[in-house]
Amino acid sequence: MKNFIVPMDFSTESLNGLKMALLFAKKTQVNIYLVYVLHKSTEADKTAQENEQKTAEENFGKIIESYKSHLDHDSRIDFMIRKGRIYQEIVNLAAELPDSVITSSTHGASGFQELFIGSNTFRIISATDKPVITLRKNFCPDMISKIVMPIDMSADSRQKVPFTTEVAKLFGAEIHVVGVHKSNNKQDVKKIRSYTSQVAGYIEGVLHCESNEVFGDNIPELVINYANTVKADLISITTEQSPGLSLIMGNTAHQILNKAEIPVLCLTPKLLRRPGTFVTAGG
Repeated sequence: MKNFIVPMDFSTESLNGLKMALLFAKKTQVNIYLVYVLHKSTEADKTAQENEQKTAEENFGKIIESYKSHLDHDSRIDFMIRKGRIYQEIVNLAAELPDSVITSSTHGASGFQELFIGSNTFRIISATDKPVITLRKNFCPDMISKIVMPIDMSADSRQKVPFTTEVAKLFGAEIHVVGVHKSNNKQDVKKIRSYTSQVAGYIEGVLHCESNEVFGDNIPELVINYANTVKADLISITTEQSPGLSLIMGNTAHQILNKAEIPVLCLTPKLLRRPGTFVTAGG
């Protein structure tokens, strides 16, 4: 978590990604890169693109001047202007920068509207193996004090534990480990309870942890309602399809990202499958 990439279209909503990155800058040294991608142009409208770039540079200057006083721990903020397909440029930059995190609003206006509305919202998440924190509309918490981490039957669900725990340690946040039961089958319930207990045991050595469970068919609603009940500041999910009942980048993750009013940390198994990955017994 050293380099934070913030896609910008200069809307109020897109500033949420910057505000989220600044929360981390108050806790540790980070580099924040504000990124604008120029609209496609032809030789005929080269002047228009030059004007667009000039306007973007001026806007970035104002934003950096307004927010640089929020930086601590020798953190830095800079901007980049790139050309190409919006989501691809963000993904490429994330691949270029080590230990990068993407923080972005799921709503925007003007340049990034196409990116953050509809199925294109998930193109960044699906195309990158970097963590992505999404924020809805005009909300960014002042602090991350409570994190909800749903646990289901799949190994992928539990692989997000180490990274989520590192985020919680940075903020001194408590983690709510929530067993998500879509079935009342005794064997399935027993497995999820065992996984939840093991995850909680992993966390409790370093952080305050609460364990709970929810039952029902509508997983997104269960997770979001629980997060709202405990007044959580962040929901952590995995976002790549896998066997079992994983909170996948499909209908479940789609609904959580669209409906959760609080930020959502999206982690992919591509990122998580490496030495040190947390895998419980039976996973």
